[in-house]
Amino acid sequence: MHEASLPADRSPSSAAIAVRSLQAHEHARWDAFVEACPDATFFHRAGWHTILQQGFKHDCHFLYAEQDGRIAAVLPLAHVRSRLFGSALVSLPFCVYGGIAGGSTAARLALDEAALALARRLGVGHLEYRWREVPESADPPWLYKPLYATFRRPLLPDAEQNLLAIPRKQRAVVRKAMAGGLHSAIDYDLQRFYPIYAASVHRLGTPVFARRHFALLRAVFGSACEILTVYHGQQAQASVMLFYFRDEVLPYYGGGTPLARSTGANDFMYWEAMRRACARGYRLFDFGRSKLGTGAYDFKKNWGFAPQPLPYAYQLVRATALPEVNPLNPRYALFIRAWRRLPLPLANLLGPHIVRQLS
Repeated sequence: MHEASLPADRSPSSAAIAVRSLQAHEHARWDAFVEACPDATFFHRAGWHTILQQGFKHDCHFLYAEQDGRIAAVLPLAHVRSRLFGSALVSLPFCVYGGIAGGSTAARLALDEAALALARRLGVGHLEYRWREVPESADPPWLYKPLYATFRRPLLPDAEQNLLAIPRKQRAVVRKAMAGGLHSAIDYDLQRFYPIYAASVHRLGTPVFARRHFALLRAVFGSACEILTVYHGQQAQASVMLFYFRDEVLPYYGGGTPLARSTGANDFMYWEAMRRACARGYRLFDFGRSKLGTGAYDFKKNWGFAPQPLPYAYQLVRATALPEVNPLNPRYALFIRAWRRLPLPLANLLGPHIVRQLS
């Protein structure tokens, strides 16, 4: 990526803004900026460069705007190339949030211009920013598609207060699970988590990530990535991979066995994630994104979380229409039904080769 610069404002005395590409020795510098930047997220961390490049073989272009020798804004991007779904430059694939974090209007403009120039050079169908909120400086050419909402809520200082904050009907499910003898533990390997997760996504008709993806997440993010598993006796019934960022906890990849619905293990799992995070001083629970009008969307509302629409933004480059690569698209219904019928071992073998083409 060639460096580019432009004035920080229109006055001749302003310091120039240079757009640079993240280098291997700059990960700590990048992450120090992300940690301090109010609108940055866990998915802006430099470790995603390693995850996407090593785990999925996607070319990464993590750009930052530099002014006066300091990082002023960051934009993590990855180039997803797929024979099935086309080509896109995305911030950030397999992540719920992305786009530019930090910066003045001029710094953000410099990154926008660099990203669009890169998208044109790569010849992608579209450029995509997974904004959590639309920045005030967003230009009109961005197109939006209302597909997802996120669910975020502060955690109260006391565990009992958090339990009472759950609506009565949902709280009764959690209390019933407690009375049924469920308990949770932190797991230090993928032995229980991966089979539960893989079987869960198979029942949904979704290709699964490779086991090595989760191993790489653990290796790259260390203590910021944790596995919580719910047991009845010695039997694992639900498991979730959690991300921690600043004062937030994000249950990201989760699943349950067929028994989990009758025992309430899935509900208890999320409650335990809240309770444990609260005890460790975390102050915000991010329930993650769900597609509008789905069961997962309703499930999170039942916990008392208000949906916040995600304004994912697109600029068309070679494409003539917004992408429609999601399970709600009727054209994928036959594939989903067929995938559910595959034997689980075969689905686990084929899934990673397909899922890397999704984002």
